[in-house]
Amino acid sequence: MMRNRRAARTFVGCCVVLFAAAAGAQELKAEGRARLQNVEQAINDWDIASAKKELAELEKIAPEGIEPLQYFKGRIAFEEGRYAEAIDLFNSAGIDDKPGSYLRLAKETQRITRDHQKAESDHFIFFYPKGKEEILAPYALETLEAIRAALSKDLGYAPPGKIRVEVVSDARELSKVSTLTLKQIATTGTIAICKFNKLMVTSPKAVLRGYDWQDTLAHEFVHLVVSQKSHNTVPIWLHEGLAKYLESRWRGPAGLSMSPSTLALLGDRVKKDRLISFEKMHPSIALLPSAEDAATAFAEVFFAVDLIYKEQGTAGLRGVIDELVSGKDDKKAIEGATHRAFAAFEKAWLAHMKKQPFPKDMIPMSEEKVVLKDQAPGRAKREGEKKGKEINFADFGEIVEIPARKFAHLGELMRERGRAGAAAEEFGKAHRLVGDKYESVSNKYALSLLELKQVEEAERVLLGVLAIHPGSPATNVHLGRIYLVRKDLNKARAAFLEALASDPFDEEIHLSLLRIHTAQGSKPLAERARSAAMLLTGLPGEKVERIASLLGRENRSLAELSMPEAEGKREARSEPAGSTDGGR
Repeated sequence: MMRNRRAARTFVGCCVVLFAAAAGAQELKAEGRARLQNVEQAINDWDIASAKKELAELEKIAPEGIEPLQYFKGRIAFEEGRYAEAIDLFNSAGIDDKPGSYLRLAKETQRITRDHQKAESDHFIFFYPKGKEEILAPYALETLEAIRAALSKDLGYAPPGKIRVEVVSDARELSKVSTLTLKQIATTGTIAICKFNKLMVTSPKAVLRGYDWQDTLAHEFVHLVVSQKSHNTVPIWLHEGLAKYLESRWRGPAGLSMSPSTLALLGDRVKKDRLISFEKMHPSIALLPSAEDAATAFAEVFFAVDLIYKEQGTAGLRGVIDELVSGKDDKKAIEGATHRAFAAFEKAWLAHMKKQPFPKDMIPMSEEKVVLKDQAPGRAKREGEKKGKEINFADFGEIVEIPARKFAHLGELMRERGRAGAAAEEFGKAHRLVGDKYESVSNKYALSLLELKQVEEAERVLLGVLAIHPGSPATNVHLGRIYLVRKDLNKARAAFLEALASDPFDEEIHLSLLRIHTAQGSKPLAERARSAAMLLTGLPGEKVERIASLLGRENRSLAELSMPEAEGKREARSEPAGSTDGGR
Protein backbone atom coordinates (compact mmCIF):
# COMPACT_ATOMS: atom_id res chain seq x y z
CA MET A 1 0.00 0.00 0.00
CA MET A 2 2.74 2.46 0.91
CA ARG A 3 4.55 1.64 -2.31
CA ASN A 4 1.57 2.88 -4.33
CA ARG A 5 1.05 5.94 -2.18
CA ARG A 6 4.61 7.07 -2.86
CA ALA A 7 4.07 6.51 -6.58
CA ALA A 8 0.94 8.64 -6.43
CA ARG A 9 2.81 11.46 -4.69
CA THR A 10 5.52 11.42 -7.36
CA PHE A 11 2.88 11.66 -10.06
CA VAL A 12 1.07 14.45 -8.22
CA GLY A 13 4.28 16.47 -8.01
CA CYS A 14 4.45 16.47 -11.81
CA CYS A 15 0.73 17.15 -12.07
CA VAL A 16 0.91 20.23 -9.90
CA VAL A 17 3.61 21.73 -12.14
CA LEU A 18 1.53 21.08 -15.25
CA PHE A 19 -1.55 22.46 -13.59
CA ALA A 20 0.25 25.63 -12.50
CA ALA A 21 1.59 26.26 -15.99
CA ALA A 22 -1.85 25.88 -17.51
CA ALA A 23 -3.61 28.09 -14.98
CA GLY A 24 -1.67 31.28 -15.79
CA ALA A 25 -2.36 33.10 -12.52
CA GLN A 26 -0.50 32.77 -9.23
CA GLU A 27 -3.67 32.81 -7.12
CA LEU A 28 -5.18 30.06 -9.22
CA LYS A 29 -1.95 28.08 -9.06
CA ALA A 30 -1.99 28.02 -5.25
CA GLU A 31 -5.65 27.05 -5.03
CA GLY A 32 -5.30 24.37 -7.68
CA ARG A 33 -2.23 22.90 -6.00
CA ALA A 34 -4.03 22.79 -2.66
CA ARG A 35 -7.07 21.10 -4.20
CA LEU A 36 -4.92 18.47 -5.88
CA GLN A 37 -3.18 17.70 -2.62
CA ASN A 38 -6.51 17.48 -0.82
CA VAL A 39 -7.87 15.04 -3.40
CA GLU A 40 -4.77 12.88 -3.13
CA GLN A 41 -4.83 12.93 0.66
CA ALA A 42 -8.50 11.99 0.78
CA ILE A 43 -7.93 9.02 -1.55
CA ASN A 44 -4.94 7.90 0.51
CA ASP A 45 -7.12 8.22 3.61
CA TRP A 46 -9.74 5.95 1.98
CA ASP A 47 -12.18 8.84 2.19
CA ILE A 48 -13.68 8.76 -1.30
CA ALA A 49 -16.61 11.01 -0.38
CA SER A 50 -14.23 13.83 0.59
CA ALA A 51 -12.10 13.20 -2.49
CA LYS A 52 -15.15 13.62 -4.73
CA LYS A 53 -16.09 16.88 -3.02
CA GLU A 54 -12.59 18.28 -3.47
CA LEU A 55 -12.51 17.14 -7.06
CA ALA A 56 -15.81 18.88 -7.77
CA GLU A 57 -14.35 22.12 -6.45
CA LEU A 58 -11.20 21.59 -8.51
CA GLU A 59 -13.22 21.14 -11.69
CA LYS A 60 -14.70 24.61 -11.21
CA ILE A 61 -11.30 26.27 -11.54
CA ALA A 62 -9.22 23.85 -13.57
CA PRO A 63 -8.88 24.03 -17.36
CA GLU A 64 -11.00 21.25 -18.82
CA GLY A 65 -9.22 17.99 -19.62
CA ILE A 66 -5.85 18.66 -17.98
CA GLU A 67 -3.98 15.48 -17.07
CA PRO A 68 -3.95 15.89 -13.25
CA LEU A 69 -7.72 16.30 -13.23
CA GLN A 70 -8.24 13.28 -15.49
CA TYR A 71 -5.90 11.19 -13.39
CA PHE A 72 -7.75 11.81 -10.14
CA LYS A 73 -11.12 11.39 -11.80
CA GLY A 74 -9.78 8.04 -12.98
CA ARG A 75 -8.61 7.13 -9.49
CA ILE A 76 -12.03 7.78 -8.04
CA ALA A 77 -13.79 5.92 -10.87
CA PHE A 78 -11.47 2.95 -10.24
CA GLU A 79 -12.12 3.00 -6.50
CA GLU A 80 -15.87 3.02 -7.16
CA GLY A 81 -15.72 0.10 -9.58
CA ARG A 82 -16.40 2.09 -12.75
CA TYR A 83 -13.57 0.40 -14.59
CA ALA A 84 -14.40 1.29 -18.21
CA GLU A 85 -14.64 4.96 -17.25
CA ALA A 86 -11.41 4.72 -15.27
CA ILE A 87 -9.59 3.29 -18.30
CA ASP A 88 -10.69 6.20 -20.49
CA LEU A 89 -9.67 8.72 -17.86
CA PHE A 90 -6.25 7.16 -17.25
CA ASN A 91 -5.63 7.15 -21.00
CA SER A 92 -6.55 10.84 -21.10
CA ALA A 93 -4.14 11.46 -18.23
CA GLY A 94 -1.28 9.83 -20.16
CA ILE A 95 -0.78 6.95 -17.73
CA ASP A 96 1.47 4.22 -19.13
CA ASP A 97 -0.05 0.80 -19.70
CA LYS A 98 2.55 -1.20 -17.79
CA PRO A 99 2.52 -3.67 -14.88
CA GLY A 100 1.57 -1.99 -11.63
CA SER A 101 0.09 1.12 -13.24
CA TYR A 102 -3.46 2.14 -12.49
CA LEU A 103 -4.30 1.84 -16.16
CA ARG A 104 -3.15 -1.79 -16.21
CA LEU A 105 -4.99 -2.53 -12.96
CA ALA A 106 -8.20 -1.04 -14.34
CA LYS A 107 -7.88 -3.01 -17.58
CA GLU A 108 -7.17 -6.31 -15.85
CA THR A 109 -9.93 -5.82 -13.29
CA GLN A 110 -12.45 -4.95 -15.99
CA ARG A 111 -11.44 -8.01 -18.02
CA ILE A 112 -11.68 -10.39 -15.06
CA THR A 113 -14.94 -9.05 -13.60
CA ARG A 114 -16.73 -8.07 -16.84
CA ASP A 115 -19.10 -11.05 -16.82
CA HIS A 116 -19.45 -11.41 -13.07
CA GLN A 117 -22.88 -11.89 -11.54
CA LYS A 118 -23.85 -9.90 -8.48
CA ALA A 119 -25.93 -10.21 -5.33
CA GLU A 120 -26.71 -7.36 -2.93
CA SER A 121 -27.60 -6.82 0.70
CA ASP A 122 -28.21 -3.59 2.57
CA HIS A 123 -24.51 -2.67 2.76
CA PHE A 124 -22.64 -4.89 0.28
CA ILE A 125 -22.50 -5.83 -3.39
CA PHE A 126 -21.03 -9.28 -3.97
CA PHE A 127 -19.61 -9.90 -7.45
CA TYR A 128 -18.79 -13.47 -8.43
CA PRO A 129 -17.92 -15.51 -11.54
CA LYS A 130 -20.87 -17.17 -13.24
CA GLY A 131 -21.07 -20.77 -12.06
CA LYS A 132 -20.91 -22.53 -8.74
CA GLU A 133 -19.68 -19.42 -6.91
CA GLU A 134 -23.37 -18.49 -6.86
CA ILE A 135 -23.54 -20.76 -3.81
CA LEU A 136 -21.29 -18.37 -1.88
CA ALA A 137 -23.43 -15.26 -2.28
CA PRO A 138 -26.09 -15.63 0.46
CA TYR A 139 -23.61 -16.93 3.02
CA ALA A 140 -21.07 -14.24 2.14
CA LEU A 141 -23.59 -11.43 2.46
CA GLU A 142 -24.82 -12.73 5.82
CA THR A 143 -21.23 -12.97 7.06
CA LEU A 144 -20.43 -9.44 5.93
CA GLU A 145 -23.58 -7.92 7.39
CA ALA A 146 -22.85 -9.68 10.69
CA ILE A 147 -19.26 -8.44 10.89
CA ARG A 148 -20.37 -4.93 9.92
CA ALA A 149 -22.88 -4.85 12.79
CA ALA A 150 -20.31 -6.20 15.25
CA LEU A 151 -17.60 -3.71 14.28
CA SER A 152 -20.05 -0.84 14.38
CA LYS A 153 -20.50 -1.73 18.04
CA ASP A 154 -16.87 -2.56 18.82
CA LEU A 155 -15.06 0.20 16.92
CA GLY A 156 -17.86 2.73 16.63
CA TYR A 157 -17.71 2.98 12.85
CA ALA A 158 -19.55 1.58 9.83
CA PRO A 159 -18.53 2.42 6.23
CA PRO A 160 -21.03 4.52 4.29
CA GLY A 161 -22.69 3.20 1.15
CA LYS A 162 -22.35 -0.30 -0.26
CA ILE A 163 -18.96 -2.00 -0.22
CA ARG A 164 -17.82 -3.92 -3.28
CA VAL A 165 -16.66 -7.50 -2.82
CA GLU A 166 -15.11 -9.17 -5.87
CA VAL A 167 -14.45 -12.91 -6.13
CA VAL A 168 -11.63 -13.98 -8.45
CA SER A 169 -11.22 -17.51 -9.78
CA ASP A 170 -7.62 -18.19 -8.76
CA ALA A 171 -4.32 -16.79 -7.51
CA ARG A 172 -3.31 -15.66 -10.99
CA GLU A 173 -6.38 -13.44 -11.22
CA LEU A 174 -5.76 -12.12 -7.70
CA SER A 175 -2.28 -11.03 -8.76
CA LYS A 176 -3.75 -9.22 -11.77
CA VAL A 177 -6.25 -7.17 -9.77
CA SER A 178 -3.88 -6.37 -6.90
CA THR A 179 -0.32 -5.17 -6.44
CA LEU A 180 0.98 -8.58 -5.33
CA THR A 181 2.90 -10.90 -7.62
CA LEU A 182 1.88 -14.51 -8.18
CA LYS A 183 5.08 -15.62 -6.43
CA GLN A 184 4.28 -13.54 -3.34
CA ILE A 185 0.76 -14.96 -3.23
CA ALA A 186 1.97 -18.55 -3.57
CA THR A 187 4.81 -18.14 -1.04
CA THR A 188 2.71 -16.75 1.79
CA GLY A 189 -0.67 -18.28 0.95
CA THR A 190 -2.33 -14.89 0.52
CA ILE A 191 -5.90 -15.55 -0.54
CA ALA A 192 -7.65 -12.18 -0.19
CA ILE A 193 -6.83 -8.48 -0.16
CA CYS A 194 -8.50 -5.30 1.03
CA LYS A 195 -7.40 -2.48 -1.25
CA PHE A 196 -8.85 0.19 -3.54
CA ASN A 197 -11.87 0.65 -1.27
CA LYS A 198 -13.09 -2.95 -1.82
CA LEU A 199 -12.50 -6.57 -0.84
CA MET A 200 -10.93 -9.05 -3.28
CA VAL A 201 -11.17 -12.72 -2.39
CA THR A 202 -10.15 -15.92 -4.17
CA SER A 203 -12.77 -18.59 -4.78
CA PRO A 204 -12.41 -21.65 -2.52
CA LYS A 205 -12.43 -23.76 -5.69
CA ALA A 206 -8.84 -22.61 -6.35
CA VAL A 207 -7.58 -24.16 -3.11
CA LEU A 208 -6.89 -27.87 -2.75
CA ARG A 209 -8.69 -28.34 0.57
CA GLY A 210 -10.70 -25.15 0.62
CA TYR A 211 -10.03 -22.48 3.22
CA ASP A 212 -11.85 -20.48 5.89
CA TRP A 213 -13.43 -18.16 3.36
CA GLN A 214 -16.08 -16.67 5.67
CA ASP A 215 -13.52 -15.72 8.33
CA THR A 216 -11.38 -14.37 5.48
CA LEU A 217 -14.18 -12.10 4.25
CA ALA A 218 -14.64 -10.83 7.80
CA HIS A 219 -10.87 -10.35 8.19
CA GLU A 220 -10.64 -8.19 5.08
CA PHE A 221 -13.67 -6.16 6.10
CA VAL A 222 -11.98 -5.37 9.42
CA HIS A 223 -9.09 -3.97 7.36
CA LEU A 224 -11.47 -1.75 5.42
CA VAL A 225 -13.17 -0.44 8.57
CA VAL A 226 -9.85 0.27 10.29
CA SER A 227 -8.47 1.99 7.18
CA GLN A 228 -11.48 4.26 6.81
CA LYS A 229 -11.93 4.99 10.51
CA SER A 230 -8.24 5.78 11.00
CA HIS A 231 -7.78 7.69 7.72
CA ASN A 232 -5.21 5.03 6.88
CA THR A 233 -2.90 5.87 9.78
CA VAL A 234 -2.70 2.42 11.41
CA PRO A 235 0.66 0.64 10.88
CA ILE A 236 0.59 -2.77 9.24
CA TRP A 237 1.40 -4.79 12.37
CA LEU A 238 -1.50 -3.28 14.29
CA HIS A 239 -3.74 -3.44 11.21
CA GLU A 240 -3.18 -7.18 10.92
CA GLY A 241 -3.51 -7.69 14.66
CA LEU A 242 -6.92 -6.01 14.72
CA ALA A 243 -8.08 -7.92 11.64
CA LYS A 244 -6.93 -11.30 12.97
CA TYR A 245 -8.35 -10.69 16.43
CA LEU A 246 -11.73 -9.34 15.30
CA GLU A 247 -12.35 -11.61 12.29
CA SER A 248 -14.39 -14.04 14.41
CA ARG A 249 -16.88 -11.36 15.49
CA TRP A 250 -19.29 -12.31 12.69
CA ARG A 251 -19.87 -15.65 14.44
CA GLY A 252 -19.25 -14.87 18.10
CA PRO A 253 -16.73 -13.22 20.43
CA ALA A 254 -13.42 -11.74 19.32
CA GLY A 255 -10.27 -13.80 19.60
CA LEU A 256 -11.54 -17.16 18.32
CA SER A 257 -9.25 -17.45 15.32
CA MET A 258 -6.06 -18.76 16.93
CA SER A 259 -5.69 -22.42 15.97
CA PRO A 260 -3.72 -24.93 18.06
CA SER A 261 -1.30 -25.51 15.17
CA THR A 262 -0.47 -21.80 14.92
CA LEU A 263 -0.18 -21.63 18.70
CA ALA A 264 2.29 -24.51 18.58
CA LEU A 265 4.31 -22.73 15.90
CA LEU A 266 4.37 -19.53 17.96
CA GLY A 267 5.48 -21.47 21.04
CA ASP A 268 8.36 -22.96 19.06
CA ARG A 269 9.38 -19.51 17.76
CA VAL A 270 9.20 -18.01 21.25
CA LYS A 271 11.36 -20.81 22.63
CA LYS A 272 13.93 -20.38 19.86
CA ASP A 273 13.77 -16.55 19.99
CA ARG A 274 12.80 -16.40 16.30
CA LEU A 275 9.95 -13.91 16.40
CA ILE A 276 9.21 -11.46 13.59
CA SER A 277 9.74 -7.83 14.57
CA PHE A 278 6.94 -5.35 13.95
CA GLU A 279 9.23 -3.45 11.59
CA LYS A 280 9.79 -6.53 9.39
CA MET A 281 6.03 -6.88 8.91
CA HIS A 282 6.04 -3.67 6.88
CA PRO A 283 4.77 -3.05 4.23
CA SER A 284 2.79 -6.30 4.28
CA ILE A 285 2.81 -9.66 6.03
CA ALA A 286 2.10 -11.09 2.58
CA LEU A 287 5.64 -10.09 1.61
CA LEU A 288 7.36 -12.18 4.30
CA PRO A 289 9.60 -14.93 2.92
CA SER A 290 7.52 -17.95 3.97
CA ALA A 291 4.06 -19.08 5.04
CA GLU A 292 5.46 -20.02 8.47
CA ASP A 293 6.86 -16.52 8.92
CA ALA A 294 3.47 -15.09 7.95
CA ALA A 295 1.66 -17.40 10.40
CA THR A 296 4.10 -16.43 13.15
CA ALA A 297 3.57 -12.74 12.47
CA PHE A 298 -0.21 -13.10 12.57
CA ALA A 299 0.05 -14.93 15.90
CA GLU A 300 2.30 -12.25 17.38
CA VAL A 301 0.06 -9.34 16.45
CA PHE A 302 -3.01 -11.33 17.50
CA PHE A 303 -1.67 -11.48 21.04
CA ALA A 304 -0.63 -7.84 21.01
CA VAL A 305 -4.25 -6.89 20.35
CA ASP A 306 -5.43 -9.59 22.75
CA LEU A 307 -3.41 -7.94 25.52
CA ILE A 308 -4.96 -4.53 24.81
CA TYR A 309 -8.44 -6.05 24.66
CA LYS A 310 -8.02 -8.05 27.87
CA GLU A 311 -6.82 -4.97 29.75
CA GLN A 312 -8.85 -2.18 28.15
CA GLY A 313 -11.71 -3.83 26.25
CA THR A 314 -13.03 -2.39 23.00
CA ALA A 315 -12.39 1.09 24.40
CA GLY A 316 -8.69 0.27 24.24
CA LEU A 317 -8.92 -0.72 20.58
CA ARG A 318 -10.83 2.45 19.71
CA GLY A 319 -8.38 4.45 21.79
CA VAL A 320 -5.36 3.26 19.81
CA ILE A 321 -7.04 4.20 16.53
CA ASP A 322 -8.10 7.59 17.87
CA GLU A 323 -4.57 8.32 19.04
CA LEU A 324 -3.22 7.48 15.57
CA VAL A 325 -5.82 9.72 13.90
CA SER A 326 -4.67 12.57 16.13
CA GLY A 327 -1.21 12.33 14.55
CA LYS A 328 0.70 10.15 17.00
CA ASP A 329 2.94 7.33 15.81
CA ASP A 330 2.20 3.73 16.72
CA LYS A 331 4.34 3.69 19.85
CA LYS A 332 2.81 6.88 21.26
CA ALA A 333 -0.66 5.66 20.33
CA ILE A 334 -0.11 2.41 22.24
CA GLU A 335 1.20 4.37 25.19
CA GLY A 336 -1.84 6.66 25.20
CA ALA A 337 -4.33 3.82 24.96
CA THR A 338 -2.65 1.43 27.42
CA HIS A 339 -1.30 4.02 29.87
CA ARG A 340 2.19 2.53 29.87
CA ALA A 341 5.45 3.19 28.05
CA PHE A 342 5.87 1.29 24.79
CA ALA A 343 8.87 -0.60 26.16
CA ALA A 344 6.70 -1.72 29.08
CA PHE A 345 3.94 -2.73 26.64
CA GLU A 346 6.39 -4.84 24.63
CA LYS A 347 7.61 -6.50 27.81
CA ALA A 348 4.03 -7.22 28.90
CA TRP A 349 3.17 -8.51 25.41
CA LEU A 350 6.11 -10.95 25.42
CA ALA A 351 5.12 -12.13 28.89
CA HIS A 352 1.51 -12.50 27.72
CA MET A 353 2.58 -14.69 24.81
CA LYS A 354 4.83 -16.84 26.99
CA LYS A 355 1.90 -17.53 29.34
CA GLN A 356 -0.18 -19.08 26.57
CA PRO A 357 -0.94 -22.82 26.80
CA PHE A 358 1.35 -23.85 23.95
CA PRO A 359 0.90 -27.46 22.78
CA LYS A 360 3.82 -29.66 23.81
CA ASP A 361 4.48 -30.87 20.29
CA MET A 362 4.34 -29.25 16.88
CA ILE A 363 1.02 -29.79 15.09
CA PRO A 364 0.84 -30.11 11.30
CA MET A 365 -0.47 -26.87 9.83
CA SER A 366 -2.41 -28.57 7.06
CA GLU A 367 -5.53 -26.50 7.71
CA GLU A 368 -3.50 -23.28 7.92
CA LYS A 369 -1.57 -23.70 4.69
CA VAL A 370 -3.29 -22.56 1.53
CA VAL A 371 -2.35 -25.08 -1.16
CA LEU A 372 -3.37 -23.84 -4.60
CA LYS A 373 -4.71 -26.59 -6.83
CA ASP A 374 -2.49 -25.67 -9.77
CA GLN A 375 0.59 -25.92 -7.54
CA ALA A 376 -0.34 -29.02 -5.55
CA PRO A 377 2.19 -31.87 -5.86
CA GLY A 378 0.84 -34.94 -7.60
CA ARG A 379 -2.20 -33.11 -8.87
CA ALA A 380 -2.31 -34.88 -12.21
CA LYS A 381 -2.08 -38.26 -10.55
CA ARG A 382 -4.86 -37.49 -8.08
CA GLU A 383 -7.18 -36.16 -10.77
CA GLY A 384 -6.73 -39.38 -12.72
CA GLU A 385 -7.43 -41.64 -9.79
CA LYS A 386 -10.52 -43.77 -9.59
CA LYS A 387 -13.36 -42.02 -7.83
CA GLY A 388 -15.22 -43.58 -4.94
CA LYS A 389 -13.12 -44.73 -2.04
CA GLU A 390 -10.65 -41.94 -2.77
CA ILE A 391 -7.67 -44.09 -1.85
CA ASN A 392 -4.75 -41.73 -1.59
CA PHE A 393 -1.50 -42.50 0.18
CA ALA A 394 -0.47 -38.88 -0.26
CA ASP A 395 -2.86 -38.12 2.60
CA PHE A 396 -0.26 -39.58 4.94
CA GLY A 397 2.76 -37.74 3.55
CA GLU A 398 2.85 -35.31 6.49
CA ILE A 399 3.15 -38.14 9.07
CA VAL A 400 6.74 -37.98 10.30
CA GLU A 401 6.44 -41.00 12.59
CA ILE A 402 7.41 -43.84 10.23
CA PRO A 403 5.68 -46.72 12.10
CA ALA A 404 2.42 -44.76 12.19
CA ARG A 405 2.71 -43.97 8.49
CA LYS A 406 3.22 -47.66 7.70
CA PHE A 407 0.14 -48.64 9.71
CA ALA A 408 -1.89 -45.92 7.94
CA HIS A 409 -0.77 -47.15 4.53
CA LEU A 410 -1.76 -50.69 5.44
CA GLY A 411 -5.09 -49.49 6.74
CA GLU A 412 -5.74 -47.70 3.46
CA LEU A 413 -4.95 -50.87 1.51
CA MET A 414 -7.46 -52.75 3.64
CA ARG A 415 -10.09 -50.10 2.98
CA GLU A 416 -9.47 -50.41 -0.75
CA ARG A 417 -10.06 -54.16 -0.52
CA GLY A 418 -13.28 -53.73 1.45
CA ARG A 419 -11.88 -55.18 4.67
CA ALA A 420 -13.29 -52.69 7.16
CA GLY A 421 -12.30 -54.64 10.26
CA ALA A 422 -8.67 -55.01 9.20
CA ALA A 423 -8.59 -51.35 8.14
CA ALA A 424 -9.88 -50.21 11.52
CA GLU A 425 -7.27 -52.36 13.28
CA GLU A 426 -4.38 -50.84 11.31
CA PHE A 427 -5.66 -47.27 11.56
CA GLY A 428 -6.18 -47.88 15.28
CA LYS A 429 -2.51 -48.80 15.63
CA ALA A 430 -1.48 -45.59 13.85
CA HIS A 431 -3.89 -43.52 15.96
CA ARG A 432 -2.53 -44.95 19.20
CA LEU A 433 0.96 -43.86 18.15
CA VAL A 434 0.13 -40.28 17.08
CA GLY A 435 -3.17 -39.51 18.85
CA ASP A 436 -5.13 -36.59 17.40
CA LYS A 437 -2.15 -35.03 15.65
CA TYR A 438 -3.11 -35.84 12.06
CA GLU A 439 -6.50 -35.23 10.44
CA SER A 440 -5.86 -37.93 7.85
CA VAL A 441 -5.27 -40.72 10.38
CA SER A 442 -8.21 -39.77 12.62
CA ASN A 443 -10.71 -39.36 9.80
CA LYS A 444 -9.76 -42.59 8.03
CA TYR A 445 -9.87 -44.41 11.35
CA ALA A 446 -13.30 -42.95 12.11
CA LEU A 447 -14.63 -43.95 8.68
CA SER A 448 -13.49 -47.51 9.23
CA LEU A 449 -15.17 -47.55 12.63
CA LEU A 450 -18.39 -46.25 11.10
CA GLU A 451 -18.42 -49.10 8.63
CA LEU A 452 -18.26 -51.45 11.62
CA LYS A 453 -21.19 -49.55 13.27
CA GLN A 454 -18.90 -48.45 16.12
CA VAL A 455 -20.51 -45.01 16.14
CA GLU A 456 -19.63 -43.85 19.65
CA GLU A 457 -15.94 -44.69 19.19
CA ALA A 458 -15.90 -42.95 15.79
CA GLU A 459 -17.46 -39.85 17.35
CA ARG A 460 -14.84 -39.85 20.11
CA VAL A 461 -12.04 -39.99 17.53
CA LEU A 462 -13.57 -37.20 15.45
CA LEU A 463 -14.16 -34.89 18.42
CA GLY A 464 -10.58 -35.47 19.51
CA VAL A 465 -9.09 -34.41 16.19
CA LEU A 466 -11.52 -31.49 15.89
CA ALA A 467 -10.11 -30.06 19.12
CA ILE A 468 -6.65 -30.02 17.52
CA HIS A 469 -7.77 -29.04 14.02
CA PRO A 470 -10.89 -26.90 14.50
CA GLY A 471 -12.84 -26.06 11.39
CA SER A 472 -11.74 -29.18 9.48
CA PRO A 473 -14.43 -29.68 6.81
CA ALA A 474 -13.86 -33.44 6.56
CA THR A 475 -14.15 -33.94 10.30
CA ASN A 476 -17.27 -31.81 10.51
CA VAL A 477 -18.95 -33.66 7.65
CA HIS A 478 -18.26 -37.00 9.29
CA LEU A 479 -19.64 -35.73 12.61
CA GLY A 480 -22.64 -34.30 10.79
CA ARG A 481 -23.45 -37.75 9.40
CA ILE A 482 -23.46 -39.19 12.91
CA TYR A 483 -25.75 -36.45 14.24
CA LEU A 484 -28.11 -36.88 11.29
CA VAL A 485 -28.58 -40.56 12.05
CA ARG A 486 -29.21 -39.70 15.70
CA LYS A 487 -31.73 -37.06 14.56
CA ASP A 488 -29.82 -34.43 16.55
CA LEU A 489 -30.59 -31.85 13.88
CA ASN A 490 -29.18 -28.82 15.70
CA LYS A 491 -25.77 -30.45 16.12
CA ALA A 492 -25.90 -31.75 12.57
CA ARG A 493 -26.72 -28.31 11.19
CA ALA A 494 -23.86 -26.71 13.16
CA ALA A 495 -21.40 -29.34 11.90
CA PHE A 496 -22.37 -28.98 8.25
CA LEU A 497 -22.35 -25.16 8.41
CA GLU A 498 -18.89 -25.34 9.98
CA ALA A 499 -17.80 -27.55 7.08
CA LEU A 500 -19.36 -25.15 4.58
CA ALA A 501 -17.29 -22.31 6.05
CA SER A 502 -14.20 -24.00 4.57
CA ASP A 503 -15.47 -26.27 1.79
CA PRO A 504 -18.62 -24.72 0.28
CA PHE A 505 -18.61 -26.83 -2.90
CA ASP A 506 -19.07 -30.22 -1.23
CA GLU A 507 -22.49 -31.34 -2.43
CA GLU A 508 -23.06 -33.57 0.61
CA ILE A 509 -23.07 -30.49 2.82
CA HIS A 510 -25.91 -28.86 0.90
CA LEU A 511 -27.90 -32.10 0.55
CA SER A 512 -27.61 -32.61 4.31
CA LEU A 513 -28.63 -29.01 5.02
CA LEU A 514 -31.63 -29.50 2.73
CA ARG A 515 -32.60 -32.54 4.80
CA ILE A 516 -32.14 -30.65 8.07
CA HIS A 517 -33.85 -27.38 7.10
CA THR A 518 -36.79 -29.28 5.62
CA ALA A 519 -37.21 -31.29 8.82
CA GLN A 520 -37.03 -28.11 10.90
CA GLY A 521 -39.52 -26.25 8.72
CA SER A 522 -37.06 -23.57 7.57
CA LYS A 523 -38.39 -23.15 4.03
CA PRO A 524 -36.12 -20.28 2.83
CA LEU A 525 -33.00 -22.06 4.10
CA ALA A 526 -34.18 -25.36 2.63
CA GLU A 527 -34.65 -23.67 -0.74
CA ARG A 528 -31.16 -22.20 -0.53
CA ALA A 529 -29.67 -25.63 0.14
CA ARG A 530 -31.84 -27.19 -2.59
CA SER A 531 -30.62 -24.69 -5.20
CA ALA A 532 -27.00 -25.22 -4.19
CA ALA A 533 -27.35 -29.01 -4.37
CA MET A 534 -28.98 -28.78 -7.81
CA LEU A 535 -26.17 -26.57 -9.06
CA LEU A 536 -23.45 -28.88 -7.78
CA THR A 537 -25.00 -32.21 -8.76
CA GLY A 538 -26.70 -31.23 -12.00
CA LEU A 539 -29.78 -33.11 -10.82
CA PRO A 540 -33.35 -31.78 -11.00
CA GLY A 541 -35.00 -30.58 -7.82
CA GLU A 542 -37.16 -33.65 -7.18
CA LYS A 543 -34.17 -36.00 -7.37
CA VAL A 544 -32.12 -33.76 -5.10
CA GLU A 545 -34.98 -33.79 -2.59
CA ARG A 546 -35.24 -37.57 -2.75
CA ILE A 547 -31.53 -38.03 -2.10
CA ALA A 548 -31.66 -35.54 0.78
CA SER A 549 -34.65 -37.33 2.33
CA LEU A 550 -32.66 -40.56 2.52
CA LEU A 551 -29.71 -39.00 4.32
CA GLY A 552 -29.65 -39.86 8.00
CA ARG A 553 -31.95 -42.86 7.84
CA GLU A 554 -30.97 -45.34 10.52
CA ASN A 555 -31.51 -48.29 8.20
CA ARG A 556 -28.78 -47.01 5.90
CA SER A 557 -25.10 -47.46 6.64
CA LEU A 558 -23.35 -44.34 7.85
CA ALA A 559 -20.60 -45.19 5.39
CA GLU A 560 -23.16 -44.85 2.57
CA LEU A 561 -24.08 -41.26 3.27
CA SER A 562 -21.51 -39.50 1.08
CA MET A 563 -21.98 -38.60 -2.56
CA PRO A 564 -19.25 -39.62 -5.01
CA GLU A 565 -17.33 -36.66 -6.30
CA ALA A 566 -18.95 -35.24 -9.43
CA GLU A 567 -17.17 -34.35 -12.63
CA GLY A 568 -19.26 -31.95 -14.67
CA LYS A 569 -22.97 -32.73 -14.43
CA ARG A 570 -23.79 -36.02 -12.80
CA GLU A 571 -26.19 -38.34 -14.56
CA ALA A 572 -29.53 -38.59 -12.83
CA ARG A 573 -29.98 -41.84 -10.96
CA SER A 574 -33.05 -43.39 -9.39
CA GLU A 575 -31.12 -44.26 -6.25
CA PRO A 576 -28.99 -41.94 -4.13
CA ALA A 577 -25.25 -42.45 -4.14
CA GLY A 578 -24.35 -44.97 -1.51
CA SER A 579 -22.00 -47.52 -2.96
CA THR A 580 -18.82 -45.89 -1.77
CA ASP A 581 -17.40 -45.84 1.70
CA GLY A 582 -17.43 -42.08 1.96
CA GLY A 583 -13.71 -41.33 2.29
CA ARG A 584 -12.79 -37.67 2.01
